[in-house]
Amino acid sequence: MTQITPDSIETPNAYVSWGEFLGSAYAASLALVCLAVWLHAADSLIVATMLPSIVAEIGGAALVSWSVSIYEIGSIVAGAAAALLTMRYGLRGPMSLSAALFGAGCALSAMSPTMTVLLVGRGLQGLGGGGLVAMCFLTIGVLFPRRYAARALAAVSTFWGISAFLGPLIGGFFVEYATWRLGFWFFAAQAFGLALWIALRGGIARPAAVTEMDRFPVTRLALLCLAVVLISLGGVRVEPLSTTLYVGAGLACLGWFLWRDNAAKGDRLLPAAPIDPRHATGATLLMLFLLSMATVAILAYGPLLMVAVHGTSALVAGYIVAASSVGWTLTAVLVSGAPERQDRAWITAGMAMTTLAVAGFAYAVPQGPLWLIAVFALFEGGGFGLAWTFILRRITALVAEDEVQRVSGAMPTVQRLGYALGAAYVGIIANASGFLTMDGPAEAAHVAGWVFLSCVPLALAGLMAMWGLVRRHAYDATLG
Repeated sequence: MTQITPDSIETPNAYVSWGEFLGSAYAASLALVCLAVWLHAADSLIVATMLPSIVAEIGGAALVSWSVSIYEIGSIVAGAAAALLTMRYGLRGPMSLSAALFGAGCALSAMSPTMTVLLVGRGLQGLGGGGLVAMCFLTIGVLFPRRYAARALAAVSTFWGISAFLGPLIGGFFVEYATWRLGFWFFAAQAFGLALWIALRGGIARPAAVTEMDRFPVTRLALLCLAVVLISLGGVRVEPLSTTLYVGAGLACLGWFLWRDNAAKGDRLLPAAPIDPRHATGATLLMLFLLSMATVAILAYGPLLMVAVHGTSALVAGYIVAASSVGWTLTAVLVSGAPERQDRAWITAGMAMTTLAVAGFAYAVPQGPLWLIAVFALFEGGGFGLAWTFILRRITALVAEDEVQRVSGAMPTVQRLGYALGAAYVGIIANASGFLTMDGPAEAAHVAGWVFLSCVPLALAGLMAMWGLVRRHAYDATLG
């Protein structure tokens, strides 16, 4: 085995073998991170697969986009608070609580008699899942040496890919041979088991810098939630006046949140200048936000529209959506050993691939064939897989040391915010183009065309924002 020394760990351009990484002292922390990611990723895909059966049994077609939005609201709250909580309490307690909340949400969803109750359960799942994912990124960004970050994220991506394969299979099994309610119970049991394991055994160390904070930013978190809720309400029943008022009020709350958070001192939820593309941090978060908005349509509406347009089964539609996660895994593993001097090239290639996939969905989902939709799903996830590892590594190298935890936690949080607002956005487009009244494949194809075409401008804007991250900074001179 390669001998590991302090100098080798911090050498940015040295090659890291899998043997060296998995044999290091960070293997235990990695195992727990991967299990937490599995829980979150598999649940997201199993729900997407079961959604047609859920709607058929308990109704609530008008609230379909909320099954994503309400989950993301919980994820955003937990993710935004993750950095502050871990700075104060360490990782073990907050991670255990997140897993328990996830389990409680799954149990409530399993017992839900109506879509409204199920959405409450989805909100609790979001709190738990968002906390788990954000803390996983915090663990990688804070506890792992920068040289190991790419391999750690590749391992996480591998578990995400396994989830992508098994999630729809599990969801399809419960839909075809049992009931979707048992699917939720299946994940509730796993979540409670994970919570107990973290509480009793741990496996993730306490960060070196644990600080006290004077108050918890409840008001700002409430503003963030209210912004997502108001924008989502605008899509439930699309009418010119009410939709404009809801969306306008939601954007105002979002702007108020950003203003207050930027003015805060030690208890900021996001890094400084979080949406200013002139700075590397703002460019990174804006890029992730816009591209997440652009890519959520395939998860929120893809299975339902593929069933309606192409007459495929829920299981096949679920696997087509899961191809995105498979693509993410494959590309992340393939490039995980790349040195830091190549970060800018991989980020650019990845984000360009994802943008191309968004444009491809606008043609393939309404027109077919199904295999072409799967190809673009592979491209969409593959682009994120190429770029994500190097986005985290590059931005944590560019920011000040006291901002690393906030940036690491903000990346998945802003991604989830993009998913939530993206789901609300495509919900407005879908309902305005006739989703609730569509009758037959032709009308469903019309809706699909509008839903996916509306995402293309968002992806292009995200690609433009990327420049603030990949342009040459003073740091690049140290990489040779």
